[in-house]
Amino acid sequence: MIKRMLIMLVLVGAVLGGIYAFQNFVAGKIKTVMAGIGNMPQTVATTKATTSDWQPQMEAVGSLRAVSGADLSLELAGVVAEINFQSGDDVEAGKTLLRLRNDDDVAKLKSLQAQADLAQVNYDRDVKQLNAKAVSQAVVDTDEANLRNFRAQVDQQKEVVDKKVLKAPFAGRLGIRQVDLGQYLGAGTNIVTLQALSPIYVDFLLPQQSLEIAKVGQPIKVKVDTFPGKLFSGKVTSINSKVDQNTRNVQVRGTLDNTEHQLLPGMFATVDIDSGAPQKLITLPQTAITYNAYGSLVYIIDEKDKGPDGKPKLVARQTFVTTGSTRGDQVSVLKGVKEGDTVVIAGQMKLRNGVGVIVNNSVVPANDPNPKPADQ
Repeated sequence: MIKRMLIMLVLVGAVLGGIYAFQNFVAGKIKTVMAGIGNMPQTVATTKATTSDWQPQMEAVGSLRAVSGADLSLELAGVVAEINFQSGDDVEAGKTLLRLRNDDDVAKLKSLQAQADLAQVNYDRDVKQLNAKAVSQAVVDTDEANLRNFRAQVDQQKEVVDKKVLKAPFAGRLGIRQVDLGQYLGAGTNIVTLQALSPIYVDFLLPQQSLEIAKVGQPIKVKVDTFPGKLFSGKVTSINSKVDQNTRNVQVRGTLDNTEHQLLPGMFATVDIDSGAPQKLITLPQTAITYNAYGSLVYIIDEKDKGPDGKPKLVARQTFVTTGSTRGDQVSVLKGVKEGDTVVIAGQMKLRNGVGVIVNNSVVPANDPNPKPADQ
């Protein structure tokens, strides 16, 4: 009985030992495979860090405004008798655009003019008679007062007649006509808008700490989403004389040459204004930078000892960097990368410090300082 028990215990121990040895064997193989996977070279795209001329710029948002612009209307009410323009016409200053019915006003003007002429005749005659001692000075004074009164009434009536005629106050382009022939217009009814389009203003705001950047005559570049990728050149022409106490911003006005009339008042615009002298800075595609809570970092590729194939082994090295401003697809690097360093620009998500890499630059991210959006 005891012998059988010993044989059974030996067999159970052998089975358990075999299971333990097998588990250790499998765990070792898994560890070896995983270690091999961890050390497998990762495929990345790279670029050489180079220096380029970098013009620091500040970006602001603003609105376009006409040098002269107005919604035209008349001070007096009346019925439209004549329209002398079409929507979208370019007009010169002083051009008659619209006339209200004014027959009764013109008739009254003629009546007053006749009375003024009669008063002039009476005054001239009484002056001659005064010289002949035929009338008193009081009569001549009365005639002179009557003459001035009628002349004033004539001038007043001329103003009434003129106020029923709409003329272009300045040269520019008309908008869409808002009235029709025969329509009754109340005083102040909007008839048409007139905008002087060349040149055109762009108004934008800068924070007070940037006041030293903006100078009258400083060049600016303006972008509008109506014309993607196109820059409109201009210059700063005026700076407001006070800072808004609520926002601590100052209003700046630039002037653009708009001879082609592509820009219209009211458009939203983005303004780039130079903020210093050009610098020589290292630039990289923005995809090269990995941002996290500990700072910005890049992966630099170093060459180690030669491998079995005789080629240098490429290894990724993690380094923290200090970045500056951006332009287009590029970012400036102020610290952490030297000119000539090979920097990873794609595939860094699978990297860690010291891992081997394989470079494949058949497809690389965009690196254009002035990218132009395109429909895909």
